[in-house]
Amino acid sequence: MDVIKRKKELVQEFSPMLEKSTKTSKVWIAFLVGVILVGLVAFVIQVVKGHIVTGMRDNVVWGIYIINFIFFVCLSYSGAFISGILHFFKTPWKNSVSRIVEIITVLSLIIGPIFILLCIGRLDRLYYLFLYPRIQSPITWDIIAIMTDLLGCFIYLYLTFIPDFAMLRDNSENAPKWRQKLYKTLAIKYYDTPTQRETLHKITRTMSVMVIALAIVAYSVLAWIFSLTLQPGWNSSIFAPYFIIAGLYSGVSVIIIAMYLIRKFYHLDHYIRKVHFMGAGVILLIISLLFGYFTFSEYFSRWFSHKIEDVKLLDTLFNRYFWNFIFANYIGVLVPVVILFFKKFRTIKSVTFAAVIAILGLYMNRYLIVVPTLESPYMPIQDTRPEYIHYTATWIEWALSFAGIAAFILFFILIMKLVPIIPMSGIIDNEREQKRKPHLSNNH
Repeated sequence: MDVIKRKKELVQEFSPMLEKSTKTSKVWIAFLVGVILVGLVAFVIQVVKGHIVTGMRDNVVWGIYIINFIFFVCLSYSGAFISGILHFFKTPWKNSVSRIVEIITVLSLIIGPIFILLCIGRLDRLYYLFLYPRIQSPITWDIIAIMTDLLGCFIYLYLTFIPDFAMLRDNSENAPKWRQKLYKTLAIKYYDTPTQRETLHKITRTMSVMVIALAIVAYSVLAWIFSLTLQPGWNSSIFAPYFIIAGLYSGVSVIIIAMYLIRKFYHLDHYIRKVHFMGAGVILLIISLLFGYFTFSEYFSRWFSHKIEDVKLLDTLFNRYFWNFIFANYIGVLVPVVILFFKKFRTIKSVTFAAVIAILGLYMNRYLIVVPTLESPYMPIQDTRPEYIHYTATWIEWALSFAGIAAFILFFILIMKLVPIIPMSGIIDNEREQKRKPHLSNNH
């Protein structure tokens, strides 16, 4: 009876977050919808007029679309990896962040691949990728990896939602009829019996291992698309681990920012506490040091080799993209390290600020990997006009980029309207565990 009563209390606590919308949230949703509509207008213009409305030309055939793709996919793989680790090792404070991580993972895997479609000039021929795949092509393997990872992460996310759907089904008598029917359907006759609970925990734990493996394999395949070429700046043996570390760098940073915003606007101080930010800050510090090491190794080896093509690329980076290079590889790494290294600096706001700097620095790092490299081709095109060599993103590309970010945030908000961002079942499990521990110690 105590558990039943506690479940009802938790549903009552989180129901206002699910069912009521403040003026601020309505304004935010309207703004995000507006940004998405502008993006749709830009998409129609691009489809009608072609890629001439973008900054992509003969040399730079990829622009910020591919950078957005790398960023979102890297975010999804890191989220999958972190989520799998949290569940597999039963981390004590996973309950406060696990659902945030899981939602970020799935949404990133949905939004990211859309940017690849924006790079394709002939969308009407897209189905050829599936009808006539070349098994020796890394792009084919990337498509397989993304689709497999999306399916795995979606199943994993749904499994973690089932106990909460069951609690909402049993304690939402005053909710609208459509909500009651939805929760009843999604709960799939789960009643939190000991057998069902044990079975679900076993399946979720198994899926967490699979998700970790999928994340490593899938992101390695994405890195190989770049590194298995002769292109200066891409042909590197450390790209796969470098991309994985960069993915974790962005993933932890986005999780910290999401924790801060959710804690602030939904007043969840009791669940998302300072200790969570401190733990995430230490993890971000370790990853930033690793990311800085890989970045230094990558550029140092190119500078030391004195290959003509690599020297030209470094000249481009140190001249045309000097301040971008400084921000991406110095400010974007050293500022988070300095903030997070000293314990007295590790406040909630400073850890969040370090995460914002890390995200901006990493995005710029992705930009420098793609654009300057394509502006310094292995075999230069002769007598090309300067505007066809150098790349500058147009408003079409920026509109579609911001539309992708807006869609990500909007879907996140809508999911939080469906199920609590703090897993209620996790709270119940923690309370069960706390009651069980004294019992075991007394028996001992």
